[in-house]
This record gives sequence, C-alpha cells and structure tokens, in this order.
Amino acid sequence: MVAKRFLRRSVDRNLVKRLGRESFRLLHTRLRSSDLVLRLAVKPKALDRRALALEIQRLLGKMMVPEQ
Repeated sequence: MVAKRFLRRSVDRNLVKRLGRESFRLLHTRLRSSDLVLRLAVKPKALDRRALALEIQRLLGKMMVPEQ
C-alpha cells in the first residue's frame, strides 16, 4: 500500500507497487508460506528506484526460508 499523502503522483505510487511485485515474483519460491503486506510508512526524501528495490529485497530476504 502506498498512501497518497506520502507520494502524491500516481506514477510514483505505481513504481513502488511494481518494485514490490517484481521482488516478490523473483523470491516467492524461497519465501515462507504467509501473507505479506508491503506498506510505505514514511515519505521518501528522494525516489531512488535502485534504493527502493534494494530495501524491498532486503526486507523480503528476512522472510526467506534457510536453505538446507
């Protein structure tokens, strides 16, 4: 979820959503079976696509099942 008060432009809100979906698509086979909600909690100072993607991947990495 991306609140309009954090990112006014729909283009920016959609970018965050697309990055979240793509990161999930790449990692979903290694994630635990559970429901996930990605929520933007604070207004970013600058909308850096690479930094957002890395942060989302880092957060999803915490949910990964350890390989045996």
